[in-house]
Amino acid sequence: MGDVLSTHLDDARRQHIAEKTGKILTEFGRFYEDQYGVVLFNSMRHEIEGTGLPQAQLLWRKVPLDERIIFSGNLFQYQEDNKKWRNRFSLVPHNYGLVLYENKVAYERQVPPRAVINSAGYKILTSVDQYLELVGNSLPGTTSKSGTAPILKCPTQFPLILWHPSARHYYFCMMTEAEQDKWQAVLQDCIRHCNNGIPEDSKVEGPAFTDAIRMYRQSKELYGTWEMLCGNEVQILSNLVMEELGPELKAELAPRLKGKPQERQRQWIQISDAVYRMVYEQAKAHFEAVLSKLQLARPAMEATIRTDMDQIITSKEHLASKIRAFILPKAEVCVRNHVQPYIPSILEALMVPTSQGFTEVRDVFFKEVTDMNLNVINEGGADKLGEYMEKLSQLAYHPLKMQSCYEKMEPLRLDGLQQRFDVSSTSVFKQRAQIHMREQMDNAVYTFETLLHQELGKGPTKEELCKSIQRILERVLKKYDYDSSSVRKRFFREALLQITIPFLLKKLAPTCKSELPRFQELIFEDFARFILVENTYEEVVLQTVMKDILQAVKEAAVQRKHNLYRDSMVMHNSDPNLHLLAEGAPIDWGEEYGGSGGDGGSPSVPEAATHSEKRRRAKQVVSVVQDEEAGLPFEAGSEPLSPASPDSVTELRGLLARDLRAESPPPAGPLLNGAPSRESPQPAAAPEVSLPPASPLRQLPPGKAADLELPKPSDQETGEQVSSPGGRPPIHTTTEDSAGVQTEF
Repeated sequence: MGDVLSTHLDDARRQHIAEKTGKILTEFGRFYEDQYGVVLFNSMRHEIEGTGLPQAQLLWRKVPLDERIIFSGNLFQYQEDNKKWRNRFSLVPHNYGLVLYENKVAYERQVPPRAVINSAGYKILTSVDQYLELVGNSLPGTTSKSGTAPILKCPTQFPLILWHPSARHYYFCMMTEAEQDKWQAVLQDCIRHCNNGIPEDSKVEGPAFTDAIRMYRQSKELYGTWEMLCGNEVQILSNLVMEELGPELKAELAPRLKGKPQERQRQWIQISDAVYRMVYEQAKAHFEAVLSKLQLARPAMEATIRTDMDQIITSKEHLASKIRAFILPKAEVCVRNHVQPYIPSILEALMVPTSQGFTEVRDVFFKEVTDMNLNVINEGGADKLGEYMEKLSQLAYHPLKMQSCYEKMEPLRLDGLQQRFDVSSTSVFKQRAQIHMREQMDNAVYTFETLLHQELGKGPTKEELCKSIQRILERVLKKYDYDSSSVRKRFFREALLQITIPFLLKKLAPTCKSELPRFQELIFEDFARFILVENTYEEVVLQTVMKDILQAVKEAAVQRKHNLYRDSMVMHNSDPNLHLLAEGAPIDWGEEYGGSGGDGGSPSVPEAATHSEKRRRAKQVVSVVQDEEAGLPFEAGSEPLSPASPDSVTELRGLLARDLRAESPPPAGPLLNGAPSRESPQPAAAPEVSLPPASPLRQLPPGKAADLELPKPSDQETGEQVSSPGGRPPIHTTTEDSAGVQTEF
């Protein structure tokens, strides 16, 4: 590997890459500084002009669940340094970074892991053929001829490959299809979480960053959704640089690669990963410097905004009126001819899978609570309640039980419309809807927990407890129906805007964009940091299509499509004391009611383990641990690994499909029609007709990343740098050669 990199990435080329990267980052930095002031003003204006919206009906966790292991088990990993497959003990902590240990003994002895993988931007491939096709497409002219040895061979029929367009690839395999299904669900959950790397509680820095990314790409005439807007800010910046730098390097270096097609493919993967690491380090330093500069300037900017808020608003409205007079006739014609006829089709394509997914969330929640209630009846009342509730509290984070909900989004297609509106991929909408589902499930579970905990304070008998559980369940389902309707409608509006606005901007650019600079003179110099012509122009364009989008969503609700509440249905303070209950300390069911939690397949805890270690292991959501002493599948004389697992996919799905003694009650209210959508965990429901304070064109908002005690996933997708976890030794750079040559079999 060293020869490949030293040959093709010599000092001169590394210098060129650094200069090119610096140029892109500097240009982006100007966009970020511009957007920072605009978003700061919009945020402060929104705080002052709060609309007093009704509260969401469900509660949301203010303190995330800690010490939770999502999944653990054994899988085979291909090691690029020694060109062999090795059995690894692997686990996914609640930060969703895949942690790979030498074996389970190393984990129990707190030996640092071999690697921690941050999966943002990766795709999961379940066949070697899929992988070879992507690798072949990434380097034209290297498709292997029939009969030649491919770049990778898997010793079993059940591979899982993590593929990234720029960074290192990871190769795993399992012994059975059931194990492959489990790990695919788990790794997809990791990707879904890590892709949402920008914290939602960042009200200025995050929105300003995503707006700056969009503005930068539009300056390069790149409109529409961007599939690589995933991960944290540094990862996204690295993807932005590689989007521009990658094709240039490929054109320059591809003709110089030597050897057979599969050897040239290996060389390019190594080179691309090395360049990505260089870009990442440079992007990290640059972003931290720009962010620090803006944060230092923020107090002075806030003081100016507070002092001159009215004048800034007046100046912006005057600018908007002038731009509107110029742009409106052209924009309205464009909307009428090219957008309006397609809005119902886009909305229908979004509503069907989304509503089915939220209906499945409702059904899974109902089934799990009903099963728990039956267990309370059959197994002695409150004595086992702590154990049951410990499991239920983690339901939204159980990748296998939630899989049936997430799968409903997979059929989402925008056939014909996708090309017309330049939507590169529907994955951004799928993942956002799936995140809404998980959040709504957790809100429903947490609300149920809170109400049940209050009821237990009355000391009910077993019969009274079972009746209370059923009553609370029905109460929570009504709240879920209302909140999920609001969340879905907001999701539909955001998705429609995200699809149509870039299309409109691209259509109008030839006739309108060149005229925008003349409006700059209408902005007072003192307010130039908070009002930008380009942003105001986009807001005017948005307003031309927004009324059609609102009308389409409203009609869907009036027609009772997909269980949407009508906008006129507003539940004001239907449960005014409920939110007061959420102000207390988080509930520890295992501690209060003596439940051990866990999920049946959890490994046994050594006798010498501390109480905190036992508690940490007890909170495992789902575990799949195989026999670590089993022989490797490719070694002579070895026996295949036992596929036995305490919670196989078949068993779990069988539980979900099992007939219940009680049927799920229908959604409450005559105006409700079906499935739900997920809203960001804010205590107030989103306005049905108002816009967010920042630009609505940014990609769908990312989720919040939790701080963890277990090893954190690396900021780099390669997972080679990690923060030191509390209570554990620091995780050092993986001992595997990060760009090791893969071998043929």
